[in-house]
Amino acid sequence: MKKIKFLFVSADNLIGNIAWQVHREGQLVKYCNDHKGEQDALDGFLPKVRNWKKYINWADVIVFDEVFGYGKIAEKLRAQGKSVLGGTAYTDKLEEDRAFGQQELKKAGVPILPYLEFNSCRAADAYLKKHPGQYVIKVSGEMQNDKNLVYVGQLGDGSDVRQMLGLYQKKYGKKVTSLILQKKVNGVEIAIGAFFNGHNFIYPINFNFEHKKLFPGDLGPNTGEIGTHMFWSWPTAIFDRTLKKMESRLRAVNYRGCIDLACIVDRHGIYPLEFTARFGFPTVNIQYEGLDMPVSQFLHKLALGEDFRIKTKPGFQVGLRVLVPPNPYRNQEIFNAYSKGVRVMFRDPGKMSGVHLEDVKRVKGQWIITGSCGNVLVIVGTGKTMPAAQKQLYQRVKNIIIPNMYYRNDVGDRWYREEAKLRKWGYLEKMPSNYR
Repeated sequence: MKKIKFLFVSADNLIGNIAWQVHREGQLVKYCNDHKGEQDALDGFLPKVRNWKKYINWADVIVFDEVFGYGKIAEKLRAQGKSVLGGTAYTDKLEEDRAFGQQELKKAGVPILPYLEFNSCRAADAYLKKHPGQYVIKVSGEMQNDKNLVYVGQLGDGSDVRQMLGLYQKKYGKKVTSLILQKKVNGVEIAIGAFFNGHNFIYPINFNFEHKKLFPGDLGPNTGEIGTHMFWSWPTAIFDRTLKKMESRLRAVNYRGCIDLACIVDRHGIYPLEFTARFGFPTVNIQYEGLDMPVSQFLHKLALGEDFRIKTKPGFQVGLRVLVPPNPYRNQEIFNAYSKGVRVMFRDPGKMSGVHLEDVKRVKGQWIITGSCGNVLVIVGTGKTMPAAQKQLYQRVKNIIIPNMYYRNDVGDRWYREEAKLRKWGYLEKMPSNYR
């Protein structure tokens, strides 16, 4: 059978592990990481190139993993007849511009939470001074990549939010040019992820529950996502009332790839929060463990715009990130002193299932930490029940030896608190099962 040629273009080594899996399946792969500080990540694991544009005509499938301008490139290549997974100018804006994403949901008939848009931290603070309340700070544009800038207000008078705005102003100043204050709602946070083939969504869809805080018990700084549990499902009310309503808009721009919508739900309704209009991270690696088909076949069919059913495993997938200092912060001095060049070791090198790569390279058969931010591995467990998936996950983590490594030891525990609520409110009428 003819091998498929895949060109993976990454902005920050987000899709590198999937490229590795495709390579291990025997397909032809070329991988380019555009991030200057991560150039040697995955050395020794993958065939790498520095200038991906030279290989456009070589590739059967081109995969992009980021927004911030990559959508325009992907859109242009698609118009030239290339099979491309990645964004569009429109879908990039859904993620980059939080206010735009909310307005598009509203136009599509999806109820949204009240929010206010500001062009500076000072302007937002001035508003809160006159109109106290509980809000969530969300920064738009490239600054949103710093997940520490997301803050969920706790005090009714908004004084904690005002304090954070003051800190952001002091540290970032004019770099923050767009942000929103979104009304806070107490409920269960759940994200609906689905894959779009240019024409329509393909099924099943994916429900995922992110763990964003660094420490167990949801304490500490935001990390973006340090762990996630998920399952595959046929469409439910949450999907039908939110993401499904965006189908015509995604079709109009010929979007091909993953799109994820984080929501807060309570007994009164479903409130969409924000889009991820690309492969989520580490979500994509956890989704991989839930596939019951070669990932190269899945990506190829999706890029070609085919209608097909995703073959998935029954039950749950639970994954976490293994980190080293200074993560979730960037400090080159600390990284060089404690983490750079450190060897990743395994108690039993024969037990490598569920291990996914981040910023590591292979030198003379040894796995070595590289990059600059302390993201090392993603570890995933699966099972027909949540306890079974968690048990497998943490057994796999115990096989890893890295000095100064840390991770969440409670990923998946939210499920035991939130499942009953979601059932009671009618959001889990179709539970994980064998959807093949």
